[in-house]
Amino acid sequence: MINSLQSALASAKRTFELLDDEEEIPDPAVPAVLEHAKGHIAFDHISFGYRPDRLLMKDISFEAKPGQKIAVVGSTGAGKTTLVNLLMRFYELNGGKIMIDGVNTAEMTRSGLRRNFGMVLQDTWLFGGTVAENIAYSKPDATREEIIEAARAAKVDYFIRTMPQGYDTMLDNEAANLSAGQRQLITIARVFLCDPPIIILDEATSSVDTRTEVEIGKAMKKLMSGRTSFVIAHRLSTIRDADTILFMENGTIIEQGSHTELLKQNGAYASLYYSQFE
Repeated sequence: MINSLQSALASAKRTFELLDDEEEIPDPAVPAVLEHAKGHIAFDHISFGYRPDRLLMKDISFEAKPGQKIAVVGSTGAGKTTLVNLLMRFYELNGGKIMIDGVNTAEMTRSGLRRNFGMVLQDTWLFGGTVAENIAYSKPDATREEIIEAARAAKVDYFIRTMPQGYDTMLDNEAANLSAGQRQLITIARVFLCDPPIIILDEATSSVDTRTEVEIGKAMKKLMSGRTSFVIAHRLSTIRDADTILFMENGTIIEQGSHTELLKQNGAYASLYYSQFE
């Protein structure tokens, strides 16, 4: 009984913390609409902190032009994922503004903003259902042909066809019958299916082997062509072709430029790069 009470108290504490949390700022009554963004993104003097009295980011500014590949690098806890979360408005800014095609993201509805993004995260998430349903999560009305085409683009079609019922094979909630790499490939297929104008890759190939990573890299290059993409990476070999590399430290961008430019500066990025390849 004591064990049950302690478990109930811990659960109640978590529940009341959630109930006591601040409500999200309501969406604008007359929101700006951006149906299919071109992908021009500007961070204009952004400041942010999880607590107003302790700012993590101060005066962050950079620009991404349509079709450019922006790589975000830095040590663990530097603020790389937070930067992307601000772009998708998972948190509200303490100062400055984020513009997409000249439209302030704060003037858009959250759902309207996020429809322009496709995300592949380091931690994969699949639900109980068929393989086809999991791929179609990004586009529920997709046809079987579209799902198969997306799977082929993500280099996942072959192994799906080797499963007992192919695309109709049932997965449990943890997708325990798939390897980590296979789960990652299915989440990548989702992005191919929804065909977004802006792509976010947060260590998207972290769970796959080197040979599969090369194949995904070819497919990703095709996917990112003509689209603005943000790539969070620890392995610097994967982002050498980025148009702009943002090197973050303690929530601040301390260096930005192309791979060649940053190596010439012989600063923090060059030090990290050479440490990986020496």
